[in-house]
Amino acid sequence: MQVGLKVWRFNSRSGERELQEYEISAPEEATLLDCLDIVKDQHDGTLAYRKSCRMMICGSCGMRMDGAAVLACKTRMYDIAQAGHLPVISAMGNLPIVKDLVVDMEPFWEKFRSVDPYLQPGYEEPPDGKEYRIGQARMNVIHKEALCINCGCCVSECNSMEADPMFLGPQALAKAMRFVGDPRDGNKIARLEKLNGEHGIWECTRCYMCNERCPKGVDPRDAIAKLGAESMYEGIDRDMGAKHAKWFVVSAKTTGWLRETELVPKTQGVISAIKQTRFALDLALKGKVPPPFPPHVAKDVKESRRLYELTTQSGPKGYMGIVQGEHALGRLAHGHTGEETLAEIYARPGAFTRPFIAGEELEAPVFLEKPPER
Repeated sequence: MQVGLKVWRFNSRSGERELQEYEISAPEEATLLDCLDIVKDQHDGTLAYRKSCRMMICGSCGMRMDGAAVLACKTRMYDIAQAGHLPVISAMGNLPIVKDLVVDMEPFWEKFRSVDPYLQPGYEEPPDGKEYRIGQARMNVIHKEALCINCGCCVSECNSMEADPMFLGPQALAKAMRFVGDPRDGNKIARLEKLNGEHGIWECTRCYMCNERCPKGVDPRDAIAKLGAESMYEGIDRDMGAKHAKWFVVSAKTTGWLRETELVPKTQGVISAIKQTRFALDLALKGKVPPPFPPHVAKDVKESRRLYELTTQSGPKGYMGIVQGEHALGRLAHGHTGEETLAEIYARPGAFTRPFIAGEELEAPVFLEKPPER
């Protein structure tokens, strides 16, 4: 197939930037990385980019295609070529460019190292030197975070890092959650205290771009939410972000409305709110300030209060509450509505074969249609 590419070439020494177009012939199964290899081997040996495993494991070949971060070895080119589209390939964002598609990863690794990405001592060791085994329920807490391959695609698209380069970023915080949620780690509270500092958890703007662009399903924004939930559960709630979240809950529970005019004094304090009076008046003159009090208590506020009572009294706390929600959403995404057993789901026409798990009690086969008589 014929594939066209537009590649942003960049030389950090001269500062020159140029969009260069290539037309190549590639096999139908080619990925973006395969196409770049063909360009380098047959057309332009000066093109610079990173690669290693070519199997979506090492994370080396992160770059942007049409302004969105991708793994080059994962991105198939057949449909793009058939549509006649010429994608624009460029280096990842939020990191200094060294040359062409190669970025300087040192700021990335510096933040990664800052969250101490290794188990800390202090946990109770099993007797007789036995292996410390973790049950599946506890492993579910950090399963997604453990999938991270450090490719940097989430960092490339992070709006908070674009506004504040000092923000720890989605990758570092996802890795931090991997150890905060590990029962073998003996330093959870100290980790959470550190992560609640300046440029930490609460600086995330919740744009979810990191979730959208992660090629491995790590969902870094969900990891940040887990860290925030666990921090508040452990009483680490001094940050304005935590106070902001707590007021949302109180406001919804009491009146069913988000009482925005009370948000600043409840979050930043009365003195800070007074200092911002002139700014508030300017907003009011332009019609940007909501009524000082909600018009009435919401009609179904009792349902909101009941939901709050159920989650606080019987629901799991901290990150376990979010993990429970992830598990439920995962079952729905798989097509499990609660009316079918897993055996029935795997027995659907065209369904994947059910995996064998050692030690799992096998269910009797389920037939959606009556089997033929022998």
